[in-house]
Amino acid sequence: MDEGYIKFNYNWIKDKPIPINKLSEINKWRDKLYKLKLIGAYDSGIGFGNISIRFENNTFIITGSATGNLRELSGNHYVLVTEYNLMKNSLTCKGPIKASSESLSHAVIYECLSDTNAVIHIHNLGLWEKLINKVPTTNKNISYGTSEMANEIKRLFEESNVRDEKIFVMGGHKEGIISFGKTLDEAGNTLLSKFNTLNI
Repeated sequence: MDEGYIKFNYNWIKDKPIPINKLSEINKWRDKLYKLKLIGAYDSGIGFGNISIRFENNTFIITGSATGNLRELSGNHYVLVTEYNLMKNSLTCKGPIKASSESLSHAVIYECLSDTNAVIHIHNLGLWEKLINKVPTTNKNISYGTSEMANEIKRLFEESNVRDEKIFVMGGHKEGIISFGKTLDEAGNTLLSKFNTLNI
């Protein structure tokens, strides 16, 4: 399964945990999404899903790699992304853990929308199948976690109504859906409003 692998070049600066007082809101939403199994792990043990919040300018705090299978997260499970370069397919992160494999996708959303302060990436096959090509959808030939995917997300911001929808499907990343908003509540509620229409 092509899942959970970091596909960019990274410079990981190992550092102390993110202060817990900066994580209360993100942890609240992460817990909620984990309970709904929108963030979690497959039977193989490979985790899926991630969540981030803008920190300062184009830096952001994101869940670390391979944390989807953990029931609860602490400051040891988040990392600050400080720089990225799509041309070089590279990223710099600082914290006790490596940044999520989806960090470039989060980065480009923050770049495209200066008023976006939260990004959520979940997996759900039923919702993916319901929304694909009904909401903005990335090219099915482009894989997750790459600079190509980041550029494809940029294309959506230029050519679709994704700014208004605040949600899109990753066409080449089965089950993958991303929502975003000015706040975590906006990003989370946009996602849940779609999820709650499923008869499950």
